[in-house]
Amino acid sequence: MTSHPLPTRTLGRTGITVPALGIGCWAIGGPDHNLGMPMGWATGADQTAAIAGLETAWELGARLFDTADVYGHGLSERRLGHLLAQVPREQIVVSSKVGYFVGSAAHGFDPAHMRRQLGQSLDNLGTDHLDIYGLHHHDFGDGDRWLQPAIEAMHAFKAEGLIRAISLRGPHRFAPDRLSTPPALRGNKIARFRALFDQVQPDVLAVRDNLLTPEASSAGVFAFADQHGCGVLINKPLGQGLLTRSHRPERPPRFADGDHRARKRWFTAAALAVLDEALAELQRTIAPEQHDLLALALWSCLKRTSNAIVLTGFTNPGQIQANIAAIGRVPSPADLAHARLIISAAQQRLDTDGHVFLDE
Repeated sequence: MTSHPLPTRTLGRTGITVPALGIGCWAIGGPDHNLGMPMGWATGADQTAAIAGLETAWELGARLFDTADVYGHGLSERRLGHLLAQVPREQIVVSSKVGYFVGSAAHGFDPAHMRRQLGQSLDNLGTDHLDIYGLHHHDFGDGDRWLQPAIEAMHAFKAEGLIRAISLRGPHRFAPDRLSTPPALRGNKIARFRALFDQVQPDVLAVRDNLLTPEASSAGVFAFADQHGCGVLINKPLGQGLLTRSHRPERPPRFADGDHRARKRWFTAAALAVLDEALAELQRTIAPEQHDLLALALWSCLKRTSNAIVLTGFTNPGQIQANIAAIGRVPSPADLAHARLIISAAQQRLDTDGHVFLDE
């Protein structure tokens, strides 16, 4: 691997140009519950570590920070607001999202609720506009009752200068559906995404992708984004830590209350053993150090399209430092292909063994 300066990317037709690594702020919302499920990060509760991590990210060159109203029910946004108060607003790109927090509204995409939530997000962040504002999921009520009102609200926010660009989730399963709807009745999420795209006409797509994502199943969304001039924010590039070998099968993590990872089977000892075997093979062959694993994971995503950046989460400044250092180490095409082969085999074993979520 060779060392390079922090690369930059332009997010499609938005014209927003930022370093290729952005900062995901879900984890620093801390532990939380929403819609009857754990949805936060128990390990992200420390205020001092969160703010120090944000400041470290800025100092090391990160310029895009992604949050949502539901991350800690405003806590993530308020913590990010500490950074915004210290830096030139025109030099930082801020993304947030709406829809997963309902409160007392009829629906998360009730336009009056969306406007209130946008106002609260702006207050939390201490800014007068967002650079990117997203529809956080694809559930718009029975018969898509709230779809057109939500679209009109987003475009109104843009016309008023409250937001610069609209984002839409890529193919996505609404979280409560995993609890209430049998798999056979959930519908085709790719077809659903395409239909929504045609109506929303977003500027940016938010897409989950990493080495554990079957390459064939996600390749289409990146080609689609390029075809339509959309920027892409790639989330979970490190598989929420699963691809860093920081979770070991002999010491599987025990997540405290309010941590969404407690629901995921891939954090159990049996699943971690499958992953650990694959990651150990990578370390024996092409990635001897953890920063090499990080580089493989990050660049496997960045090579998907030149219109994308990766979003890496954190709970402490050391993780920020490691991720930014790793993105300067560019793996060879042969090493990336080798990593995909090894991790794909592990992913197939994991998928054969059962669902991702323990309660499905």
